[in-house]
Amino acid sequence: MFFLSIASIFSLTYAGITALVSQYGYLAILVLMLLEAAAFPVPSEVVLPAVGLLAAEGTLDPFITILAVIVGGIVGMGVDYYIAYFLGKDVVYKHLAVFHIRKERLDAFDSWFAKNGTFAVFIARLVPVVRALINFPAGFAQMPARKFFAYSIAGTLIWDVLLVAFGYYALSISSFPLVIASVFVFALALYLIYRFAMKRMR
Repeated sequence: MFFLSIASIFSLTYAGITALVSQYGYLAILVLMLLEAAAFPVPSEVVLPAVGLLAAEGTLDPFITILAVIVGGIVGMGVDYYIAYFLGKDVVYKHLAVFHIRKERLDAFDSWFAKNGTFAVFIARLVPVVRALINFPAGFAQMPARKFFAYSIAGTLIWDVLLVAFGYYALSISSFPLVIASVFVFALALYLIYRFAMKRMR
């Protein structure tokens, strides 16, 4: 039953993800974030605020929640990195449909990674969609695993903690005006991070 629920996550709404995590707890969080980090179309922008809200309501422990988010992300990014590292472009490109990735998009990230070096891995973790795609160019380039995971975890921590904290603090506020203000501040913070990352990615 759990895996049938996971198989349908691509069409889940905020309420659906909340229901899934409420039912299966930390296992659902770990699997969702594993899939997101492995380039499957799982929206961390929806999952993480949802689990933050559940933590604020007492359904989840905030520290175990963050741990499940981080562990799932590390495993997911590691899967893609090692696939690309050991199999190379030819094999990976034959199976891009599995990850819902276009060859042209991956080629663009591969070229960008070659120009920007290891710091690209850190910056990429702060940009939606790009977060997961950077695993493949890093693997193709056979970037040392220690550097890959160090830079990846550093960027992922910022992203994950920010979104979970937003759900924990902002979405649990009962005052509607404060919720609107919190959403605005949150959206502005994401926009500034995005602008900074895109500027460094040029």
